[in-house]
This record gives sequence, structure tokens and C-alpha cells, in this order.
Amino acid sequence: MFEYQKNNKFFAQVTGMMEELCEQELLGLGATNTKITYRGVYFDADRAALYKINYTSRLLSRVLAPLITFPCHNTGILTKTAEKIQWEKIFPIDKTFAITASVAKSKINNSLYAAQCLKDGIADYFRNTFGKRPNVEVKNPDVRFNLHIEKDVAVISLDTSGESLHKRGYRLLAGEAPMQETLAAAIIRLSKWDGENPLWDCMCGSGTILCEALMHYCRIPAQKLRKNFGFFYMPDFDADLWENVKEECDKNIRPLPKGIIRGSDKSQRVLKVAEENLSRLPFSNAVELSCHPFQHVKQFEDGTLITNPPYGIRLSNPTDVQVLYKELGDFLKAKCKGTSAFIYTGEPSLRKHIGLRTTRRIPLVNGKLEGVLLQIDSYEGSKKKKYLDNTDTDQ
Repeated sequence: MFEYQKNNKFFAQVTGMMEELCEQELLGLGATNTKITYRGVYFDADRAALYKINYTSRLLSRVLAPLITFPCHNTGILTKTAEKIQWEKIFPIDKTFAITASVAKSKINNSLYAAQCLKDGIADYFRNTFGKRPNVEVKNPDVRFNLHIEKDVAVISLDTSGESLHKRGYRLLAGEAPMQETLAAAIIRLSKWDGENPLWDCMCGSGTILCEALMHYCRIPAQKLRKNFGFFYMPDFDADLWENVKEECDKNIRPLPKGIIRGSDKSQRVLKVAEENLSRLPFSNAVELSCHPFQHVKQFEDGTLITNPPYGIRLSNPTDVQVLYKELGDFLKAKCKGTSAFIYTGEPSLRKHIGLRTTRRIPLVNGKLEGVLLQIDSYEGSKKKKYLDNTDTDQ
């Protein structure tokens, strides 16, 4: 038996600064005994919960099933150990595989070489047992394995997700500086938007926030468009159980009423990209798209505004960026009564140009950028005083 089969313990890889959010999501999807670590969450799950987590999670990057943990002081031990694992229990010789590796605080300090040694061990096992070896395919393999070596202890895992879970399948085209899908989903979760008021992305770009908002409201599983999962190759994979889990999740899908989600951008070109990406999702015809700058909108009251303005990558002139953020602040102050705005920027120093006090400031990572989510509540009277009395907080 492999390690995960003995203890039902798994590891979720997550984006930095999202560990606590991901732990909450995991618990809501049936995981137990969670434990947060840097860029990850350990958890227990039965097979049904594992399938559901992979199918519906909006925040996780990957879910790993540990196959074996062993002391590993040199690459010779790594290769010899790999040669003894019965790999045919996971994938047949006619399937392709790939390996990702990471090392930390160990005598083995080259992750690429460590991955090569594991690959050699897998190939040697098949060659010694069957007389031929499977092929490696880096871009789109049938099976993915993960190797992590820390303090001279190695863990070889099966990637039960396959492709990274941030890849939903709707975004074939992207803008110049796209927001990662998991980050957009995290922002929507943090906003607590539930469809009770309209949501607007006033600089929607290629539409990632709009797509994630649609999937969130309609309760569409995050991997509804995915055909292949890594857990299909688990030795104890139960196809009937998977179909039951999938069917139960899909029963919760509901349509999107018109007027709840809208997006706009001043560029007709990027709006075409947003329209194309949305078109791959059910109910996308209920999302309203319009081409105009937000400055031309007369008012947006009693709603939720979620947006990711340009912050330098998409605008070459720093002064233009600062002016844009000032105009956004002026717009929120003058035309967004009763609205909560959630603004993500990859350049936290731009916050001051908005000119409004923030209710919350939440650090979040987008790819390699360490940005911040700003919450600004535009309320009048007693509600306004309540929010302005709060000091800015970092979470």
C-alpha cells in the first residue's frame, strides 16, 4: 500500500498569503485535521472528499497524495528507492509522466537534478520489469509526480489534480497582466458577495473576475470544464464514486439572473477577450459587458465593485497610473453611495493616490507579485461613521 492509503493524509499546495483562506475552504469541502504550513495545508480526507476538493475548490493550486516518505541524503538513494516502487499500479507503460521537484535545507540542493534522478529511477523500474520505459512529457503528461526533499527527508507524491487547479478551462486568451483565477476567487470570497446586490468590474480586462463571480454565484464547480484529473490514476480510484460526487456537485448549479454581474472596460479589444472567455461558461449571456471608461458612468450605488486596475505593468507612464487611481477614488466618493469596493493592486504604494480611507488591507499574491486588496466602503450617515472609525488592518 502507498502512504496515503494507510493514513488518508494529503497536502494542498496554495498560493502564498492564502493559507488560512484555503484551510477554511478545505474544511467546508469535507477535509479534516487540517494543518497550515508555508504555502500549503496538510489535511485528511476520504476518497469522496478528495474527489470533491479537486472538482470544486476555487482556491487551491494542487492536491498531492504522498506515496512514500524516506531518508534521502544523496541522489543514489533517491534513484534506488524509485527503482523499487511498483509504478505500474499507478500508470501503464503507454502513458506519459512528468516530475516537479523542490528541495530545501538538504544535501541534495539541485531540484532539477533531483527530478532527473527520480525520472531515471522510474524509467529503470519499467525497463527492468517490462523491458521498455514510459515517455516523459513536460507540457501535458498523463500523470504528474511531485518530489519534495527537506532536511534530507524525501516525499514522492502523486499529483491528484493533474493540471494546476487555477486552470479552469475558460481562459484561452488573457490580457497583458492577467489576474490568476485563484486570486480572483479569493477576492470574491473575501468580499462576501452573494448576489444580493449587483457586482461590477469597472476595468474588467480579459474578464477573470467576471468569470469567477459567475461560477461563484451559479455554484459551478471550478473544474466543470476539466476532463482529466490526476486522481484517475490512484490505485484505489473508484469511478462510480467519482461519478456520484460529480453528479451531487452539479445538482447545485443554478442560473444567473440578468443585472447581477456586469463588466466594463475602455478597450473594445480586451472586452472581446472577456466575451470569448465568458462564452465557455454556462449562463454567460446574463453577464452585461459595455465599452466605456468608468469615469463616464453616472452612478453605481448599493453594489459591490471588484476590480484590478493597471498598476505599472500595463501603463508605461507612472503619472498616468497615479491619475487613474485618483480618478477611481473620486468616482467612489462621488458616485458609489452604499457600495463596497474591493481593489487589488500589485503596487501597494498606489493606495495613497485613491485618497480614501480603507476598511481593510489584505496582502495577496498574484503570480510573483506581492500585491494588496483594498476594501473601501462608501456609506453615508451612521454607516459611514462606523466604517471610518475603523483603523486600517492587515490580514
